[in-house]
Amino acid sequence: MGSKHTCRVLLIYPRFVSETFWNFAEACELMGARYPVAPLGLITVAAMLPSHWEVRFVDRNTEELTEADLDWADMAMTGGMLPQQADSLAVIELCRKRNLPVVVGGPDPTSSPHIYDRADFRVLGEAEGILSEFIAAWNAGTRTGTFTAPKFQADVTSSPIPRFDLIKFERYLYVGVQYSRGCPFTCEFCDIIELYGRLPRTKTTPQILAELDRLYALGHRGHVDFVDDNLIGNKKALKQFLPSLKAWQEEHDYPFEFSTEASVNLSDDDELLRMMREAGFFAVFVGIESPDPETLVLMKKKQNTRRNLVDSIHKIYRAGMFVTGGFIIGFDNEKTNVGDSLAEFIELSAIPVAMVGLLYALPNTQLTRRLIKEGRLHANHDVGPVHGGDQCTDGINFDTKRPLGDVLRDYKRVLQRIYEPAAYAARLQRLASLLDRPKSRRDVPAGDPRGKVDAMQLMQRIVTRLPEAREPFLRVLKTCVRDNPDAARIIIGLMAMYLHLGPFSRRVIAAIDRRIEADVVAHPGPVAMADTAATA
Repeated sequence: MGSKHTCRVLLIYPRFVSETFWNFAEACELMGARYPVAPLGLITVAAMLPSHWEVRFVDRNTEELTEADLDWADMAMTGGMLPQQADSLAVIELCRKRNLPVVVGGPDPTSSPHIYDRADFRVLGEAEGILSEFIAAWNAGTRTGTFTAPKFQADVTSSPIPRFDLIKFERYLYVGVQYSRGCPFTCEFCDIIELYGRLPRTKTTPQILAELDRLYALGHRGHVDFVDDNLIGNKKALKQFLPSLKAWQEEHDYPFEFSTEASVNLSDDDELLRMMREAGFFAVFVGIESPDPETLVLMKKKQNTRRNLVDSIHKIYRAGMFVTGGFIIGFDNEKTNVGDSLAEFIELSAIPVAMVGLLYALPNTQLTRRLIKEGRLHANHDVGPVHGGDQCTDGINFDTKRPLGDVLRDYKRVLQRIYEPAAYAARLQRLASLLDRPKSRRDVPAGDPRGKVDAMQLMQRIVTRLPEAREPFLRVLKTCVRDNPDAARIIIGLMAMYLHLGPFSRRVIAAIDRRIEADVVAHPGPVAMADTAATA
């Protein structure tokens, strides 16, 4: 096929496994959406393809891949993250049955290319550094091959505006943009530094503002997530960018509210907190992992040991942003009371949405390499779940130093404590007393889908589905409206999240009970025998 000939490319975003912490199906239903977040990687790839090529985009999380789509295409492109692995492989087989050339890429194929050997092409690493080479090969008639980008060298300032026009915004709760790649820290379990390096590379201010311009022109309003794995990895660059972001927001009457992910040392920088607040950030995910300093040192997350973590979280609240926390159980040197100590920390810090997972050794991380050296990593450790579940139910893919049953019981204990309705409401109550929201942000931006549901509708839904949450949630709402009305909208949104988190936590607990029972059968030691007697 000559370079002037067109090519019809079908971009297929694979399904995530069904039972994940992040799918928030109930909140999506409440807002009339089909999935929480719109894809970003594949629509960025779409923008890198030759302009004369034709493109279709199918998100299998929100719509069906049809026979007509497959018949139309000259080439399919797919791939994604580990929780999408099973569907990525299914898509590859669909394409192979039709003799449709299929290209796979993304984080999981880059980390575990051997799993994707059935694809015709593997495009590994950051697309900006290798996609043009693949396109040239395709145009020259090549129909198989592996193309690998040089590590950490992609010029993100050359990354085009993603093809946001391919997204049906009404199907999602929010959309994403990316400002930077990479993280300066060295957390042992993390694959970000393996994929993108430790020197954060940032887009230019005009680039990001052009992406926001495009979203605005296409009619999106409301929640936009900066998907960076650590937005503050390059503080100097970020501080140069944020005043322009604030000015853009002011010029457009604040059509967007931003969330992101950042390391907890964000709390050290008063100027940065102020600038993020003024630019319209309202939420930040923080990887806390553990409140125990010894465990943090073991996982090479020493940056979290240099502070009072509870005070740090509360300082972010006072800057107007609520914190979603990430926590992990399963590290080698955990104490026997880790379940209670972790639950107590979550309660003290007033983090309503706490993503507590079991440690999972991701492919090509320092943790995985250490466990291989120690002979503790399970076979097929890089094979993703097939029928549902994530690290909440399927974590621990290695031999633990503590008895596995003890790890699982501690994990179960945390979930039992933090997602009981009264406990969740208590954290909402404390957050409402700490969160200093700007008075001008009481209402969602005009056109924001979050405006479809008011407080009374939400409470009615909670009463219907989770009657046990009715009284504690009503008390929180009444107190918040009286004492801190500027925070009421945020608190109501977090109540909506409980429609997912409450039932999800109970499903995870049931799954963990089954794992504990299986461990009892496999390892009938003294503790296991006691468990067996207790349940007899």
